[in-house]
Amino acid sequence: MLCTFSRLYREGALYLYLQPALVAIVYYQETYKQHAMVNIPKTKNSFCPTCQHHTENKVVLYKAGKPSITALGKRRYDKKQAGQGGQTRPKFHKNAKTTKKPVLKLECTVCHKKTQHAMKRAKHIELGGQRKTKNAVVTWKS
Repeated sequence: MLCTFSRLYREGALYLYLQPALVAIVYYQETYKQHAMVNIPKTKNSFCPTCQHHTENKVVLYKAGKPSITALGKRRYDKKQAGQGGQTRPKFHKNAKTTKKPVLKLECTVCHKKTQHAMKRAKHIELGGQRKTKNAVVTWKS
């Protein structure tokens, strides 16, 4: 069993060195990370490829545009669907994912260049929400 130390470290293994030639690997169970709500600020200091240094960026959530009816694939699909014969191509039904990978559109405030940044998986994304502060005093409205 030939494994590199860095690969085992990345996999999250606990190392027990029993003999110089033998390495016993015991994997520890990491708590399952919930893809909870993510709160993203409306401005972010990020690298701008045009300015070649970090600048303040406006953050907007990417949203896919309306699909074009005149695209070649759509026209070809509509032509094949027309007439007798029913559904001609398979429709995808096995949607297994419950989360999405949100994409952020970052706009540089200096040169107005837009870049995109993909994040890790999240169920809910909130832009510019209130931040949680430690030792904050909770006030109740009566």
